[in-house]
Amino acid sequence: MNTEHDGQDKRTILTLDAGGTNFVFSAMQGHQEVVSPIRKPAFADDLDRSLETVIKGFEEVKGLLSEKPAAISFAFPGPADYQKGIIGDLPNLKAFKGGVPLGPMLEDHFGCPVFINNDGNLFAYGEAIAGYLPWLNEQLKQAGNPTRYANLIGFTLGTGFGSGFVMGDTMFLGQHSGGAEIHNTLNAFDPSLNAEEGVSTRAIQYVYAEKARLPYSGSLMPEEIYNIARGKAEGAQDAALESFRSFGRSLGNSIANTLSLFDGIVVLGGGITAAWDLFAPFMFEEIDRPYLDLWGNPSPRLSYKVYNLEDEGLMKKFAGGTEKELVVPGSGRKVLYDGYPRTGVARSRLGASKATALGAYAFALHQLDEV
Repeated sequence: MNTEHDGQDKRTILTLDAGGTNFVFSAMQGHQEVVSPIRKPAFADDLDRSLETVIKGFEEVKGLLSEKPAAISFAFPGPADYQKGIIGDLPNLKAFKGGVPLGPMLEDHFGCPVFINNDGNLFAYGEAIAGYLPWLNEQLKQAGNPTRYANLIGFTLGTGFGSGFVMGDTMFLGQHSGGAEIHNTLNAFDPSLNAEEGVSTRAIQYVYAEKARLPYSGSLMPEEIYNIARGKAEGAQDAALESFRSFGRSLGNSIANTLSLFDGIVVLGGGITAAWDLFAPFMFEEIDRPYLDLWGNPSPRLSYKVYNLEDEGLMKKFAGGTEKELVVPGSGRKVLYDGYPRTGVARSRLGASKATALGAYAFALHQLDEV
């Protein structure tokens, strides 16, 4: 996909940010939102009203445009067969069960292509084509480093734990729309649980309640627990600190496991990234933790160095490069070699919502151009 001129593309794409409580409708053109978002209740327990809301929301946005939209593209929770636009059994939108052909319904009603994906995939795609990755490559260019990164792993940290992989200009979907289901990998510290039970809002809430010897409550949000940890609010400070320590270690384990299979820059998005100062040290500690063999001998967990790209000094070192010239035996020809492979972890520069919208927009243009 050539994204160089997407900013001048005049095609308009209808978008939707679908949550368990509200649906937020909008439209994008030239990488910019061109209408004010329209918010409507999701009616999570009533399928007919929920589907009616989806149609009405898009109709209202369409009515604000001067021309027919080229496509509809948006994130929607899974499980789903995204390529067919069929939504499966959703825990946060309980009315959607048994297979709901949402994409085909919208295609029939609006007479235009419809593209649906999950937020992890679209977040990663937005960061890869218009967010962190082009920004990072510009920093490398300015530093005189010829290396350019093309692969990106996006993780979304919030109510749940999501991810997406982008290779070059391709969003990896998988045969069954399950190409990056990080939440279903094993929990780092309890293999009877999945990874999301250690990397999510409820994980922070649960550890805080356990360490503070309080009954579990979902009412105390990570921001409030963060303020307790920082001494800005009343509460069990040690328990709050431990909740982010545990979160960071769990996240670091998932990042390291992913990096062992998929070599790319890691970008984190979602509200919990605001607590970077509390969880990131333990995240990197876990990423850097060596493996032991059967005799207790340590070896590196990964075959390359993982940098904290939020640290200005480390970012400068990362961008500097370590290339050297090697002489080809027998010919004397010289080639460049960088014997210090590295990647990095950083926070979104766009914010998860904007990156996801840009990903949906760019994915629609890509798919339209492939036809």
